[in-house]
Amino acid sequence: MMEKEILVAGGTGDLGGRIIKALMKNGASVRALVRPGADPVVVELLRSSGAKIVEAKLKDKEALVAACAGASCLVSALAGLREVIVDTQSLLLDAAVAAGIPRFIPSDYSTDFTQLPEGENRNFDLRKEFMRMLDEADIKATSIFNGAFSELLNYNIPFLDHKNKTVAYWEKSDWRVDFTSMNDTAAFTAMAALDDDAPRFLRIASFQVSAKEMAAASGYELKDRGTLADLDAYNKIERAAHPEGENELYAKWQQSQYMHSMFSAHNEVLDNERYPGLVWSKLAEYLR
Repeated sequence: MMEKEILVAGGTGDLGGRIIKALMKNGASVRALVRPGADPVVVELLRSSGAKIVEAKLKDKEALVAACAGASCLVSALAGLREVIVDTQSLLLDAAVAAGIPRFIPSDYSTDFTQLPEGENRNFDLRKEFMRMLDEADIKATSIFNGAFSELLNYNIPFLDHKNKTVAYWEKSDWRVDFTSMNDTAAFTAMAALDDDAPRFLRIASFQVSAKEMAAASGYELKDRGTLADLDAYNKIERAAHPEGENELYAKWQQSQYMHSMFSAHNEVLDNERYPGLVWSKLAEYLR
């Protein structure tokens, strides 16, 4: 069987770099698509790890198509607002289709936003907009929904606030939230990129934990923060009051929108067993 060549966009980022490592660990040949002017230290690290560096201006369609030629899957790990999630990914999609790449994995690593209505999460609305373009394109797509990254549990988010020793919830103390570590997400994404039969959606979680379970495991106080309707109304007020946040990837009101999403959608059925051999991280690792 021929070695598969995977093109990764966003490889200079944290998740993208992990995906590249996981791909090479599984025997794939990897091309890292980088823009001129990308951090030379990071680019050299990717090169020394065995990735082929392909430099191309994103608005140079001819160069992008050439970068795509011969790849079996394009994996996007880009992070950003409209300019990135909609505009840049659209350029990548057009080039992938023109080059005949059969598969595309978009940068959808998040809560399953297909379960959420428009207007509740700005960043998810952008992903939905690109998803509509992707589904109309002549290419096979696979989105990976991993919930929240487990690493967030180290950052005093309301769901696990180490500083105040509280665990907050909205409306449902027994609602189980999906968490997946970045390494687990990367390892699963790598396997999906090499899987020609991967379906349109794959849903994973390193672990699922409710606020009630989190409070019991951490010994912190359980706090009822009200209803999801109240949180949604608060988020809309805060967004209107802070328009500067429209230019920030993680504005405070956007962070609060993520909390709303975490308690509004989760993965009922997991695809964790699709690729045998993956070892999933555990909640205890984030409570030490």
